[in-house]
Amino acid sequence: MPVSKPQSMTLRTYQVGFGDCFLLTFHYAKKDCHVLIDFGSTGQPATAPDDLMLQVANDIKTTCGGKLDAVVATHRHKDHISGFATSNGKGSGDIIASCEPTVVIQPWTEDPNAQPDATHATRLSSSSKSFVSSLLSMHAVSESLLLEIQRLRSGISRTAFNQLAFLGEDNLTNKSAVENLMKMGKRNFYVNAGSKSGLETILPGVKTFVLGPPTVDQSQAITKMRSEDPDEFWHLLGLSGQLLKRGNGQLFPKAETYAAPPAQTRWLIHRMQSLRGDQMLELVRALDTVMNNTSVILLFQAGSKKFLFPGDAQLENWAFALSQENIRQLLADVHLYKVGHHGSLNATPKSLWGLFANRSATASAKRLQSVVSTMAGKHGTPSKGTEVPRSKLVDELKKMSNYFTTQDLKGKKNIVKEFTFDLT
Repeated sequence: MPVSKPQSMTLRTYQVGFGDCFLLTFHYAKKDCHVLIDFGSTGQPATAPDDLMLQVANDIKTTCGGKLDAVVATHRHKDHISGFATSNGKGSGDIIASCEPTVVIQPWTEDPNAQPDATHATRLSSSSKSFVSSLLSMHAVSESLLLEIQRLRSGISRTAFNQLAFLGEDNLTNKSAVENLMKMGKRNFYVNAGSKSGLETILPGVKTFVLGPPTVDQSQAITKMRSEDPDEFWHLLGLSGQLLKRGNGQLFPKAETYAAPPAQTRWLIHRMQSLRGDQMLELVRALDTVMNNTSVILLFQAGSKKFLFPGDAQLENWAFALSQENIRQLLADVHLYKVGHHGSLNATPKSLWGLFANRSATASAKRLQSVVSTMAGKHGTPSKGTEVPRSKLVDELKKMSNYFTTQDLKGKKNIVKEFTFDLT
């Protein structure tokens, strides 16, 4: 008997502010199969309803008829998994868990057997486990930095403060969401570049390719940290912030102190606080990049169409896939591109963008569809060319593709946009 194939695919793109949430529905002759890719947010537009995440979760449950075939959590940043958090059986994560996903797919860095204190044998090398150990340390650094910036609030710029708070919060552990993802599925798959996706039996007639992330054994580039002492890297960088957790926060608790610093020294204190703010901002940006480079990159091939979902993968993650000619050929005729990292410039490498043969300055049936889930003003600054979404990239996307942004979804009831693709 021939394997059934889907006749069409509907993509539902949800307005979650600064975050990602996509529901793919593959329509077969006798049934639909539903795959949820990410569900998180770290900032919502002023026009959004107060219970936005609950509304999104309920819409997902209604659309899939109470049954999800798969959940993909590309990586553990809050803006991708916060919606999976539970709350006494009434949270958005409880609603998703009630849909009883058959499989849950996450990057290899989430594999319990990859943890540094694992008691079971694992196929991952010691260097890979060391990398996972450093990822766990990064959460402690984020927590420490969030404490420190409150003390420095008056000494650093509003822009630096807001970015530090945003990036620091995004890199916290998201414990409830992480634990819910571990137990909500019947089977869990922890994937890396070239591995099976876990969707092979879930989506008949659909080929799924895992293009990233590579393991540390496959590519050292994803670590983006010192080659020496990876276990200690984040601990050492965040050490000064950790001091605040000890005692009353004073470095020399028995030393004589001034209630207020002498006037002639205040300029120096302000300058030192400003420098420390800049240092912390560079630290959390580096931390953010490393976590983004653990993102799952999925390519779906269904009938005549290809759909690319790269999470927040940045250049270091992409470098491994783009170095392989067979992968470059696979990417050449992508029809739908979920824009990486909410429109960040370094998440859409020019070497990737240049591969898309369906880019076109004129409208056509084959023209590339690009979709970005984002919210301006949360990440980076235009003056430094780091704003997200990056205007330079957005201009190119608008020029060469059918461009859609969730920023166009405004109002308390306008929370989802649908796209349907014929797969015949």
